[in-house]
Amino acid sequence: MQQTIVLDGSSLTRAQVAQVAYDGARIALAPEGLARVQRTADFLAAKVGGGEPIYGVTTGFGSNADKLLGAHRARDELADKPPAHDATLMEELQYNLVVTHAVCVGKPFAPEVVRAMLAIRVNTLMRGHSGIRASTLQALASLLNHDVIPVIPEKGSVGASGDLAPLSHLAIVLLGGGEAFLRGERMPGAQALERAGLAPLRLSFKEGLALNNGTTQMLATASLALSRLEALIATADLAAAMTLDAFAGRTGALQEQVHALRPHPGQVETAKNLRALLDGSTLADIPYHLVPRFKTWLASSWSEPEDQAQRFDLSWDYVPPSQRHGKESFYARFLPFKGGKKHQPQDAYCLRCTPQVHGAVRDAWAQACRVIDIELNAVTDNPLIFPDAVDPKVIEDQVVSAGHFHGMPLALAMSYLKAAIPVLASISERRTNKLVDPANNDGLPAFLIGNEDATDSGFMIVQYTAAALVNDLATRAHPASVYSIPTSANAEDHVSMGANEARHVLEMVEDLSHVLAMELYTAAQALEYRQDMLNAARRLAARGDWRSLAAKIAGAPAPDHADYAQFAEEVRGLMRALNEAGEFRAGAAVRKAFDAVRATVGFMQRDRAMDGDVAKMCALVASGALVR
Repeated sequence: MQQTIVLDGSSLTRAQVAQVAYDGARIALAPEGLARVQRTADFLAAKVGGGEPIYGVTTGFGSNADKLLGAHRARDELADKPPAHDATLMEELQYNLVVTHAVCVGKPFAPEVVRAMLAIRVNTLMRGHSGIRASTLQALASLLNHDVIPVIPEKGSVGASGDLAPLSHLAIVLLGGGEAFLRGERMPGAQALERAGLAPLRLSFKEGLALNNGTTQMLATASLALSRLEALIATADLAAAMTLDAFAGRTGALQEQVHALRPHPGQVETAKNLRALLDGSTLADIPYHLVPRFKTWLASSWSEPEDQAQRFDLSWDYVPPSQRHGKESFYARFLPFKGGKKHQPQDAYCLRCTPQVHGAVRDAWAQACRVIDIELNAVTDNPLIFPDAVDPKVIEDQVVSAGHFHGMPLALAMSYLKAAIPVLASISERRTNKLVDPANNDGLPAFLIGNEDATDSGFMIVQYTAAALVNDLATRAHPASVYSIPTSANAEDHVSMGANEARHVLEMVEDLSHVLAMELYTAAQALEYRQDMLNAARRLAARGDWRSLAAKIAGAPAPDHADYAQFAEEVRGLMRALNEAGEFRAGAAVRKAFDAVRATVGFMQRDRAMDGDVAKMCALVASGALVR
């Protein structure tokens, strides 16, 4: 059953907007809200006969605000006058406002964006300060509920006076003009209305202005972008946790006591989330000496029949006693074997600083949410009508020209996100690069492929694509909000460009999703190698044959060397440590994510066409299934 969301002008949430946009939820109008709407419309109708200048009702718009409408049309006296027009001048004013302002260009917005716009526009008009009639508002709601989705080209709003051009494309279908999608089929607006059993409208006082004056396009795109970004921030944490497990990284930088000293909310939340995702990991904080280094597989790599299916060989380097001077304390804690894990107490920034970077993006997202949540239940058209003003004799107290259509609050919030999105993508790409780089991936194979015959590229090009996406995101991060271009003969001399900002953010979120998919795709390959290599070392040690283990160690002294007895005892110590370690595995939540990735794409033993894998991974991340 389709869900129905009741709009009252005061309680619409981003989650409900997403339900309308993506899940096909219907809308209903709260009776008390409709009563407010009709009361204000009746009040305005009563005021019109008084001859007072009311902006956009008895005057022209914008630079025509100083022109009062006359009692009859001057153009009717022209020699080439058009056919008689049965609408009043006030009705013609509203009609012309809509049909002349529908001038956007570019590809149409996706249907989910327009569905969100319809719900938001109905909700703001339900506040009862816009002068629209209840019947007109119900007709607007009927478009959404009958799946009549106006065709709105993406580009044409400067973000003040609101989103005039795109909202005119939205409203023109109500008049039987423009184009619309009806159950996915594109057709003329009049035809869509007829097929849906709806009739075109004739606008009354201020209704054109109420329909096309407001921040609805930028608000709809911003709201949907925030919904998607929320899931992607959680996905970024998951990708970082999987990558940290694949590195057998360090978790000290995630400790609660650490972040209590710098308690930015997003940073604290990110560290907490990463600790939860890594819970149960036996890879994180593993002793250095247990981690072997990848060595290219050869037919002679493994002597036992059960090991012949391995896709790698293993190796450590031995540190002889002569090279331990001044490092006695270290070698009292760790055995003298160098494998894949570097002997350093801290990881690279892309791992260690994940809470600080992801957390800052979380805080930017939270600030944008605060702005958008206010705007969802705000009145954003002009002028505003107050039927209950203190002095009913002063028209300026009851019909107030203000500036709520100005999109700067949204524009600046979106500018903040435009800067944050490339940051989240960039640190993800850096982790991907670290995974494929043999100089920095702590013992994993170069480009995460065996490459026994020197014919394989492995995951090299995955990082290329991620790098290209990060660069593209960075070039789009420049704020549009700082470039106001005056319009309407300088009557509208400062605008927000918020519609461009919000559209950019929605587009950028998709590329961020792809970058995170690249990291998860790469991290799963790395994690599988790391777990398999460590567990192979453990099985080798479990045989109790220290000489077989010693054969994997480079730099071992000869049997007649003075250090050989000490070497033999230390290899036995390595064998015991591997046996006592238990099975090596990632954190429980990381394992679930890994299983979901492996259900989508398999391990890559040798080079294969990767385009299908990448497309599947992008779809998996976009679906939100990994986070769920």
